[in-house]
Amino acid sequence: MRDGPVTLAAITGAHGVAGEVRLKLFGEGVVALKRYRAFNDSALTVVKLKDDGKGGAIARFAEVPDRTAAEKLRGTALTVRRSEMPALPDDEYYHADLIGLPAISTEGEALGECVAVENFGAGDVIEIRKADGKKFMVPMKPQAVPEWTEERIVIEAGWAE
Repeated sequence: MRDGPVTLAAITGAHGVAGEVRLKLFGEGVVALKRYRAFNDSALTVVKLKDDGKGGAIARFAEVPDRTAAEKLRGTALTVRRSEMPALPDDEYYHADLIGLPAISTEGEALGECVAVENFGAGDVIEIRKADGKKFMVPMKPQAVPEWTEERIVIEAGWAE
């Protein structure tokens, strides 16, 4: 497992005058975010975190004393180390675990590298960038991706473009 930073939320702006910030969440909601007490290698320590009722959150960090400081954080990604995240069952993955992995076909042909994981409503889709820079997408379904490990993603040959 690579132990790089994983983005869980982003600061979208200040909230009020006391240094609170609005957050855009990239995970499973405020409940999942509450398991972490600090972000960005402990540069931001959570004092208060609550649901905003609109799919985002409101946070207060010990290091942010006022609205001016909160406004300066607009656009800041909130990250944790991958090793801080809970373990998952064998058939589940974090998007961060797939991005950067080489992709090969079931016939052993090198296809490229996973550069993104998207979800348009019907399940995850991985985006593979080939050596020539062209990209193609494959659904993360067993019939298209029969195997993935910490070292590679195997794509059924018929799905590879």
